[in-house]
Amino acid sequence: MPELTYYIGVTLDGFIAGPQDEVDFLGLSEEFLGFLASELADTLPTPARAAFGVADAPLTRFDTVVMGRRTYDPALAEGLLDPYAHLRTVVVSRSLPAASDPVEVTAEAPLDVVRRLKADPSSRGVLLAGGGRLAGQVSAEIDRLVVKKYPVVVGDGLRMLDRAFAPEAFTLEQVRTFDNGCAVLEYARTTLSPRDL
Repeated sequence: MPELTYYIGVTLDGFIAGPQDEVDFLGLSEEFLGFLASELADTLPTPARAAFGVADAPLTRFDTVVMGRRTYDPALAEGLLDPYAHLRTVVVSRSLPAASDPVEVTAEAPLDVVRRLKADPSSRGVLLAGGGRLAGQVSAEIDRLVVKKYPVVVGDGLRMLDRAFAPEAFTLEQVRTFDNGCAVLEYARTTLSPRDL
């Protein structure tokens, strides 16, 4: 069964963006960008894949991306109808009209969407590109977290998971650190209780 992976950049104090969607404070060094292009190329928007010279790189982890409207809007503002043209793109939105080309836009309940995508046995994997509100709504279905932890605190902004208190346990599987102070942590959902960790 394909896994749902929440791939997200986050500050030390747990925010994915500032109060007005600011992300310009997140530093990207050459070493870190090289890692993203070589190890996580599937997760890069299509224009970034082209800029890094990996536009034709084979998909290794994902063939589908799901996002909410707030994550999709910046691409639309730039005239980019499908920011992940190398993946099947699904946008969960009650305010956009339903569509199937070039992206699938659906008003289905977020949990139903991710369960449908995960039920496709031919899928390599499903990338959850955000944001925090959508991730909070589908957190029970997240199998894996890939967290780019940036060495900055901001005090306020958009949370990584926008939801009520509900502890869920994950096991740390891998850590990579970089010259800009960023760490990439990969976690897998565990069956253990948070108290048992």
